[in-house]
Amino acid sequence: MAGVSSPPPRESPCQPTPPASSLSGRAEPRWYRRGRRLVSVAFAVIVVGLLVRYGVRLDWAEVGQALLSPSPGTLALAAVLAATSHALYSSFDLIGRRQTRHGLTVRRTIGVAFVSYAFNLNFGALVGGIAFRYRLYTRYGLDTPAITQVLALSVATNWLGYCLVAGWLFLLRPPSMPGDWALTDPGLRIVGAVLLSAVAAYWLLCALGRGRTLRWGRHCMQVPSWRMATVQFALSSGNWLLASGIVYVLLDAKVEYALVTAVFLSAAIAGAVTHVPAGLGVLEAVFIALLGQQIAAPHLVASLLAYRAIYYLAPLAIAVAGLLWSMKPSRARRERISSNVRA
Repeated sequence: MAGVSSPPPRESPCQPTPPASSLSGRAEPRWYRRGRRLVSVAFAVIVVGLLVRYGVRLDWAEVGQALLSPSPGTLALAAVLAATSHALYSSFDLIGRRQTRHGLTVRRTIGVAFVSYAFNLNFGALVGGIAFRYRLYTRYGLDTPAITQVLALSVATNWLGYCLVAGWLFLLRPPSMPGDWALTDPGLRIVGAVLLSAVAAYWLLCALGRGRTLRWGRHCMQVPSWRMATVQFALSSGNWLLASGIVYVLLDAKVEYALVTAVFLSAAIAGAVTHVPAGLGVLEAVFIALLGQQIAAPHLVASLLAYRAIYYLAPLAIAVAGLLWSMKPSRARRERISSNVRA
């Protein structure tokens, strides 16, 4: 169970936590692991059912024609939004840099976060968000407790912004669910209220418990100040709004932006729960289920495929090139020495 303890010494805010423990989940209770697996399986079954239901009726020739319809201006605007979104997400690790006071440069910290995010989007959190961060940060001289702090704060920042944006949208403008779905407008409003309550609880924790350490199992995170929490909410909310804005632009603004964002956030949580790499098929199935009556399915799928190319594949190509360049032994050695001197 999570708890707040007295502030530890500055030089060692958390006990070392090896990456393997984070990946194996040994610190998690058995009932929690079983419950998480059941939820994942249930979501996977629902997604497969949606894919079969809508995929067999889709005219893929029309999808191909729709892929050629966006204008150069539309694609350029979507690319700018994608670049801005990736820049915002890459800045999440700067919060951990400030908290841990590690000596890695701002440029290198952003570079590690960008590479990790690109691989996270395409191959899942274990490969990108966790494994790549530990591998790259270790290569540049950071110890395990500092990397764990950076990772925990980055993940927290991402989902805090999600809770803030989704909470307001589900509470005030919930998307209309299909008639055969159990979750209706009142249920979504309850979900929105719960998400906003979590946002308020975190902000109060930061306001009242600054400098203390939040512990759960073998993991821990130093509680940031309320000002830093506000920065977390601002950066992450902007990132989610920009990412959904890409889909809105590629759909030629045929559906109001608030609705596109609400559906986008619903698809994001479905992809996170099912653990499907890149949310492949999950994003499309949720969008078709919720917006299929307002937008023709071929145009909807074509817009989502274009979104994947711009937001997933293009950054991945850049990340691979940057990764190969940064993995030169001489560069890593120089960066490690310089970070130790600054620290």
